[in-house]
Amino acid sequence: MTTPGPAGRPGQPGWPALPYEVWRPTCDTIHAHTQVLGKLAAALAPAEPQLQHAALRLTARGWETLPLPAPTGGALVVALDLHAHEAVVEHSGGRRRRVALTPNRPVGPVTREVLRAVRELIGPVPFNPAPQETSWSVPLDDDEVHATYDTEQVGTYLAAATSAARVLAELRAPYRGRSTPVNAWWGSFDLAVSLFSGRAAAPPGGAFIMRNAMDAQEVAVGWWPGDQRHPRAAFYAYAHPAPPGYDQGRLEPEAAHWDAELGEYILEWDDVRGATDPHRAALAFARSAARHACRVCEWDPALARSLDGTPAPVS
Repeated sequence: MTTPGPAGRPGQPGWPALPYEVWRPTCDTIHAHTQVLGKLAAALAPAEPQLQHAALRLTARGWETLPLPAPTGGALVVALDLHAHEAVVEHSGGRRRRVALTPNRPVGPVTREVLRAVRELIGPVPFNPAPQETSWSVPLDDDEVHATYDTEQVGTYLAAATSAARVLAELRAPYRGRSTPVNAWWGSFDLAVSLFSGRAAAPPGGAFIMRNAMDAQEVAVGWWPGDQRHPRAAFYAYAHPAPPGYDQGRLEPEAAHWDAELGEYILEWDDVRGATDPHRAALAFARSAARHACRVCEWDPALARSLDGTPAPVS
């Protein structure tokens, strides 16, 4: 028997099946919890281009904010610990509060308890409870609908998300232009990295998010665990702005395809899992998507070469 490499093989813990129709209730509950973290980050962190201050991170324990400046001094971090199944509110001074996420606690009570913990540690913080970019509109602090929290499904999601994040981090690592970290976006509940050409771009709309998040030429590559538009986990890629013919690219591996409805290139999670080396297949998609965007969008060729480590980051 061949020993699996670091990326794992189909059926190994890092590349589990993640059927959206099965785990959607738990997915929506976690998504709602991440909105609370994101809104706190947006309220406390200094504003950055492309709304980077509002982005969260996927860590070994789950989703969490970066250290946020506390009005009373020090820094605050709020996390969803998906191993311990609790929200953690902690101050750099050592004070900490924990809020249980299960057994099947609705989003509303969890949100109210998290906000109370924040007030106890750093004082009042502005908080708009209206969810953003979701299929539901009930305020987060009144949400009694989203209460399903299956711990086994949560663990499966975290394993899959961690493998996806490793792919995105490896795509970004050698790039010589400006790029984002691997962001965990609480609006669309996805992981993504953006690579920038250095040129400005016209936002595709006048809404707040469009004006502030899409005012630079970029290629974005990401992963989501499924949503209503695309009820399957998948890697995706798009360029902004995309010139005519952008949708005619042939990406790797062969299963990658253009989705006209989404306006993005897609590689289904199950196609990745079915590959001999899932990590390598997903990375091939990410790199081919980025190279294609650089070529058709007429980026500096040196940026495209850097995606393949030319010149190498370390010599």
